[in-house]
Amino acid sequence: MRMHPIMPSTFSLLIGLLLTASVLHADEIPAPVAVLLERNCVGCHDGSSKKGNLDLTSLAFDLEDQATQDRWIQIHDRIMKGEMPPAPNDLSESERALMVTALRRPLAAADRAKIATSGRGPMRRLNRIEFQQNLRDLLHLPHLDILDRLPHDRQSHHCDKVSSSLDMSRLQLMAYLDAVEIALSSAIVSTKDPPPAQKRRVEGKQLASKWYLAGGRESLFFSRDSKGIDLELRSPPKGQTIEPDPSVEMALFRSPGWPYALWPDKVIAHTTGEYRVRFSARSVVQLNDFVLQTGTRSVPMTFRSRKPTNHDIAENVRPTGGIIDILPEQRVYETVVYLQEGQAIEYGLLGLPSPQIDALGKTGYYRYPPFPEGGQPGVAFRWLEMEGPLSPETWPPASHRVLFDNLGVDVKSDNPQADAKRLLRRFIQLAAREPVPEDAIAPFEGLVLGELNRGETLAEALQSGYQAFLCSNLFLYLREPMTSDNHFTIANRLSHFLTNSRPDAELIRLAQNQKLRDPATLRAQTQRLIAGDGFDHFVRHFTNSWLNLSELRRDDPNVRLYPEYRLDDYLVESMGRETRAFFAAMILENLPAYSLIDADFVFVNDRLARHYGLHEVKGSNLQRVALPGSSPYGGLLTQASVLKLSADGTSTSPVLRGVWIMDRLIGQPPPPPPPGIPAVEPDIRGAQTIRELIAKHTASKTCSGCHAKFDPVGLALENFDVFGAWRAHYRGLETGGRVSGIDRAGHDFSYTIASKVDASGRLVDGRQFENIHDLKALLRDDSHQLARNLLNQFTIYATGTPVRFGDRAEIEAILDACANNDYLVRDLMMALINSRIFLGASQGTVNQ
Repeated sequence: MRMHPIMPSTFSLLIGLLLTASVLHADEIPAPVAVLLERNCVGCHDGSSKKGNLDLTSLAFDLEDQATQDRWIQIHDRIMKGEMPPAPNDLSESERALMVTALRRPLAAADRAKIATSGRGPMRRLNRIEFQQNLRDLLHLPHLDILDRLPHDRQSHHCDKVSSSLDMSRLQLMAYLDAVEIALSSAIVSTKDPPPAQKRRVEGKQLASKWYLAGGRESLFFSRDSKGIDLELRSPPKGQTIEPDPSVEMALFRSPGWPYALWPDKVIAHTTGEYRVRFSARSVVQLNDFVLQTGTRSVPMTFRSRKPTNHDIAENVRPTGGIIDILPEQRVYETVVYLQEGQAIEYGLLGLPSPQIDALGKTGYYRYPPFPEGGQPGVAFRWLEMEGPLSPETWPPASHRVLFDNLGVDVKSDNPQADAKRLLRRFIQLAAREPVPEDAIAPFEGLVLGELNRGETLAEALQSGYQAFLCSNLFLYLREPMTSDNHFTIANRLSHFLTNSRPDAELIRLAQNQKLRDPATLRAQTQRLIAGDGFDHFVRHFTNSWLNLSELRRDDPNVRLYPEYRLDDYLVESMGRETRAFFAAMILENLPAYSLIDADFVFVNDRLARHYGLHEVKGSNLQRVALPGSSPYGGLLTQASVLKLSADGTSTSPVLRGVWIMDRLIGQPPPPPPPGIPAVEPDIRGAQTIRELIAKHTASKTCSGCHAKFDPVGLALENFDVFGAWRAHYRGLETGGRVSGIDRAGHDFSYTIASKVDASGRLVDGRQFENIHDLKALLRDDSHQLARNLLNQFTIYATGTPVRFGDRAEIEAILDACANNDYLVRDLMMALINSRIFLGASQGTVNQ
């Protein structure tokens, strides 16, 4: 059923509603502070000098003004950290403590008063991830994909849930209206019966419709009785078909990468939906002369959904069906994929060579790299069949019924006005995450009845009302918990924290019964949500934001220096899965906060085990593996994903890595560099070490003070290359012993083994280390700061507001309560959820 264009009345209604939802983000200096400022600080920060653009002589102590309060908080923090005042005007320990206490009390009191009046922050708009997940759950559309229709959300504090950054413009509102139109159209069916399932089976030569794009004969060929047969690797003439031949296998020995467009001939979805895919396959090795032999290990396989085109650039290319390990013995495999109308399934094998065009080289168009000892692994397919779309349990499906209840696919009514009112209220009750008063429903009812009066059908009129509600502040925004009798805001906050979606029926029931401020109930519900399927949404999105895992594929390796990583998507994909599995274990197993830095185990599959130099692990599934005591791995600090994200693909700058670790894992971000200071550029020739370059860069006092805080951490990680593999020496292009060969794309490479890595250093407090093991021990000593950073990130993600000055005492109280048990991560999360910070100002405050 096609929706009509957005009506001006709908847009005007939404503008009015959203405007009413807008929230403004909005005296004397204590005597001890005034005396010490006059003596130690005013000399550099008066009206004439204004160092750091700070004039203390004109700075009022009006803490009701937010900008002024923020300025005094900055002063407090720099004094507390010992950064100001500098020598020779430094404070004694007792003076510093006196000054910090005298500032902290009025600052905390002023901020707590603002929180009690207005809450910790403004109402928060759902970010695009939460909006899509809310629609998926509400409309029973688990595969709904509208993210490309919505503007990206701005990040702040490594999180895209911060209220002050989630604005709403006219253009954004239009995008949300467009996305909701697509969602509602996807939910509606128009046929009296489900679309009939069709089965398509392909065999032999039919298994590939675009042979010539495979990338050379060794990448793909057909075999009979495990011997390659001569077949012209091109598509049949137009109008002709490929005949099935059950005696023929298609042998595939490459991973996806352009050019790559390999899908079964004419196996295309005629209707959007889920399809069951079954296929017969075995893992093999390719020997010389295109001879196949039974494989010695499994080969991981994936599918992608895509439009059949002659190029690898196509709309809506998405992974589907999961990862399947193909074993050496011939067997039948089965998975379920989701396809849109007109899409096909594309094969993909992981961890194999990816021959690429070498137009400028002398090797021809393609060159397959040399086989490893024992032959080249791959997969031989015998047949594949796809059946679907799979019918839902009921018809019309749940997605249609949530919109039109029992009116069927025709949406016919003997009393359209009465049914319009009934169905609108029913939908709003289902869609809203808390009760909606009658006066708030009236504008949407007026819109629907107006559409009916203009001659629209009941279905079309209701869709206008549904669309308007789903783009209104009643659906788009989450309110701050302010009163003790409102438990729905707690249900919303808890569910969007731990599942990125709407509260389920149990949370709504508990909110209706006003049970969600009970500590035992909150703990039980938190445990339930953590154990549920929706927790995966939290793990993925939290790590994407905090650790920037969404950018894991951002920097390709410099293939001249690191040819072994060229087009190794299997390794990169495994990196992200490892980090998510480890972070989930930190919560599910209630591991100590120092697991951020060190652990005695890793989650690895076959590819990661080789990457980390561990004993062989079989298969693509992650397995928990105990580490030998000598291993440098363990903890987030030395995971391949973190080490890749903190490098740039060419070099492992201790500056970049040090800043990344201090900011993301330790929670002590350095200030931005002064303007005009050039970055430290690596010498890829191999003539100078990065340590020598940094020493030159930090020779001036302008640079050395800040660099002393983060460079040592980066230097300790220099034994890990740009993808996190262990190394004893740097690589270069000119200086040192030369290494040459052919990479996995079939291209020649040549690099040099340059100087030896020196990973020793001295932290800013004077403690020395010789290697990564020493650094881990030193960082573990400050588990309080590691836990504080993690708790701060949880607070931002859960509430949409960074930790305020008035929150600090409660944060410290939580940390103190968890200290004796090594700051167990789930305990930190539970304590936050039961705190005033999470539950709202009405729960009381912690004494300063």
